[in-house]
Amino acid sequence: MAILASKAARPLRFARRMRANSASFSTTAATRTTSVTLKALGLDSYNLGVFNGKWGGNGDVVETVNPATGEVLGAVQQANAKDLNDTLEQAQKAGRMWREVPAPKRGEVVRQMRNALFEKIEPLGKLVALEMGKILPEGIGEVQEYIDIADYAVGLSRMLNGKVIPSERPGHTMMEVWNPLGVVGVISAFNFPVAVYGWNSAISLVCGNAVVWKGAPSTSLTSVAVTKILAQVLETNGLPGALCSLAAGGADIGQAIATDKRVDVVSFTGSTNVGRKVALSVQERFGKSIMELGGNNAIIVHNDADIDLAVRSVLFAAVGTAGQRCTTTRRLFLHEDIHDTFIDRLTKAYGQIKIGNPLEPGILCGPLHTKAAVQAYKQGIEDVKAQGGNILYGGNVLQNLVGNFVEPTITSIAHDAPVVHREIFAPILHTIKYASIDDAVQWNNEVGQGLSSSLFTTNPEKMFNWIGPSGSDCGIVNVNIPTNGAEIGGAFGGEKETGGGRESGSTAWQQYMRRQTCTINYSGMLPLAQGIKFE
Repeated sequence: MAILASKAARPLRFARRMRANSASFSTTAATRTTSVTLKALGLDSYNLGVFNGKWGGNGDVVETVNPATGEVLGAVQQANAKDLNDTLEQAQKAGRMWREVPAPKRGEVVRQMRNALFEKIEPLGKLVALEMGKILPEGIGEVQEYIDIADYAVGLSRMLNGKVIPSERPGHTMMEVWNPLGVVGVISAFNFPVAVYGWNSAISLVCGNAVVWKGAPSTSLTSVAVTKILAQVLETNGLPGALCSLAAGGADIGQAIATDKRVDVVSFTGSTNVGRKVALSVQERFGKSIMELGGNNAIIVHNDADIDLAVRSVLFAAVGTAGQRCTTTRRLFLHEDIHDTFIDRLTKAYGQIKIGNPLEPGILCGPLHTKAAVQAYKQGIEDVKAQGGNILYGGNVLQNLVGNFVEPTITSIAHDAPVVHREIFAPILHTIKYASIDDAVQWNNEVGQGLSSSLFTTNPEKMFNWIGPSGSDCGIVNVNIPTNGAEIGGAFGGEKETGGGRESGSTAWQQYMRRQTCTINYSGMLPLAQGIKFE
């Protein structure tokens, strides 16, 4: 990603020359793929990145780059402070209208958005692969996740139920009512540039809110593409486009969203360090926040586990998305009885992984998203060695490839080494031997983050202890499945330094609404609670 110029520099001409990648498409083929994909989504080499019913943008122009090839994909004019102010103004107006629309009618609009996304699933999934770097099946799967949560939201629009509560006072009725909050600000990360916004947007809309979105600058094209799809549905229904507003931008726009009182709830997905600052800014003004932060996820494989199932699960959980999921497995605890056998089988499985251009069939591991991520990977490898660990597999940057490619890596290291307790957003898997499952559970819980965890065992007692009060302290607690690949029906999120937020299914919708306890006196009398007499 590179900042090029201000608005005055339009029209933009790209001077950077693409580098050939011997292990991927030719330069000509890559350029053709990009051109066709952008055209199918209504994008060009230069795009406006602010939408609030009309398109604009007066901030810097930012290029986005294919991390597999170094090819410039296109550029987006970001928002400046005035753009964001105007966008929040329009979102507030749109929200005031939208909250009066019956929830099932709001659900019908989201259903149409779902269909519009489905029609664009192939090019949008390809754009995710091009811009973020995940393999094409994962890119398409991410769009499908937005489609799935839209399906869920449509049903939810008829089930935003409150409660009737028995009153101790005669002639009184108590009830719990849920009403819209107003404006939801969504600050999403590069690794899921479609799905995370989808979780928030679909649920927010059926709950009666307007949404203002700031995606990661390095995936700005995807943000614009998604917004164009939703804007067309809103226009078709005669609704204000500001219901699905976009303010592409960097940290300054994110911080402005966090501090602005017009944003009733801020949903932030990103690192723990940045999330801590965002949460403090929101709390300082007594706003609401939903924090989806770091994960240092572990799998425990006990000596009675199905080893075939566990090896396949660890492979996907540790290598999928090149280790750039918040739910990626980063720590692997192996019982001493099966440790050596498991490591042998896992290293052989790693040796079969094809690394390369994420659009090519058969590729399982694409590039890291940025050069900075490659440096973090290199530093992580150095730290493992410095802290007494060993590299069992991998550990190298793939210099023969043009993009940001590294080898998926397996280490052997102590459970309490500082590098093990630090989330490195790269495919580095730390393996640790244990003798007692109680130790393994304690080690699972000893890190600052608490997102996802999984135990592989065939023993029902161990399964239920694992999900019980003395088991995993994470928000997602699995048995015999990987730490990643969560379904949309459950609430997604974690504890401790993961932030405590919940998105997607279950009762996560309640974070986007205002809970009100209402008491109605129809008796004509005034009995007081707790038997108080005030006469």
